[in-house]
Amino acid sequence: MLQVWKYHKFSILLIVLGILFYWSFAFELERTDFTKMIALWVGLFIIAYKIIQTHPNHWKLLAAAALLFRVVFLFAIPNLSQDFYRFIWDGRMLLEGFNPYLSLPEVWVAQGNAPIAQAQELYNGMGQLNGSHYTNYPPMSQFCYFIAALFASKSILGSAMVFRVLIILADVGTFFFGRKLLQALKLPEKNIFWYILNPFIIIELTGNLHFEAVMVFFIIWSLYLLHKGYWYWAAVILALSVSVKLIPLLFLPLFFQKFVIGERKGFDKLSLTLGLPKLIGFYSVVLCTVFLTFAPFLSGEFFHNFKRTITLWFQNFEFNASIFYIIRWIGYQIVGWNVIETAGKILPLVTITILLGLTFFRKNKTTPQLITAMVLGICTYYFLSTTIHPWYIAVPLSLCVFTHYKFPIAWSFMVILSYTAYLHPDFKENLWMVGLEYAVVFVIFGWEIYKVTKTEIKLSPTSSLN
Repeated sequence: MLQVWKYHKFSILLIVLGILFYWSFAFELERTDFTKMIALWVGLFIIAYKIIQTHPNHWKLLAAAALLFRVVFLFAIPNLSQDFYRFIWDGRMLLEGFNPYLSLPEVWVAQGNAPIAQAQELYNGMGQLNGSHYTNYPPMSQFCYFIAALFASKSILGSAMVFRVLIILADVGTFFFGRKLLQALKLPEKNIFWYILNPFIIIELTGNLHFEAVMVFFIIWSLYLLHKGYWYWAAVILALSVSVKLIPLLFLPLFFQKFVIGERKGFDKLSLTLGLPKLIGFYSVVLCTVFLTFAPFLSGEFFHNFKRTITLWFQNFEFNASIFYIIRWIGYQIVGWNVIETAGKILPLVTITILLGLTFFRKNKTTPQLITAMVLGICTYYFLSTTIHPWYIAVPLSLCVFTHYKFPIAWSFMVILSYTAYLHPDFKENLWMVGLEYAVVFVIFGWEIYKVTKTEIKLSPTSSLN
């Protein structure tokens, strides 16, 4: 009995220490203090690892710890990201009956007639760069912003608290369906805690109020429904994830084998007859549902503004990139200038080509194979992107817990190095730190590919690796 008490006493001590560390991160940390930031970051990862290692099967204790760590941030204003000010702006514009896709915050502020409370404060918070561009957050995200405006139309902290509650609820949903999917796939249930207890997720999503948490919830829910055979509802839920962030659109080609081949041994006329109509139905439901969510905002001006913002994202912005920075350096050596505009047009085409290769030349028939392809696909896109904000990694991290690949966990730890940009007064990246981040990620990624390939070779030709 005494040994059991000591066992739990150690875990309680870790949880209390974690709460103190998260409190310091939420209320005492300046983002320019990188030494303190990385010390807390490393400490929190160690705490999460030890809690999971000590109680791998005690899911109630692990879930309670994950919830407690999130609640710490409830009354905090994000200190590592300014994006939430734009979220509040868009939500309040919606509440006042204005289409947030059709106007710029800087114009309202310059004219002094903004129809929302705290307009100047919100504009100052989001910054000139954000305020001078049209919003590109899809309708489900806008709906979340609207909920915050409904409950807190005159309080920035109140709006942040509403956002945080929504994000925590999304994480609860991810835990629920993620655990059920792991059970259905006969995988260790503790895997879900590499996402739910991950300090990166807690800080970047709950702490800094990024709605990747809601998108991930819908993706995992959709995969669970698909695995259970409810493809229609899986399509609806996947469409909602697209309407939070557009990124899940990249996954659509990867569903081909799951529907057309399924549990059959190969591709034949019967596969086309039985599977193709279902696949077309799945795609149709996804696209129609996405269209319905956008419908209230659609107009010619909307398309112009939305396209303009997306184009700027690919061809003007750059941050924490990997392969693109190498291409950029080569461009400087050859032509003498930044080739981002050209690369921003070509790299998405390369990504699409690789996604099609994963679709048709890799086995994606089973749910684990499909999820593995999704991890490889989304990481390919990120590795070739010009801009990778830390919170983007939430998607591959959430999916990797259902696969043999764990390099996104290492990436979630190493991405803190991107915040060294805040050490410079003009927000200038330290490319040595970015290089170190990706060196570790690519080494682990390469090693895991080697191990998986080696395992596949050892298997018989009729076997397949989940």
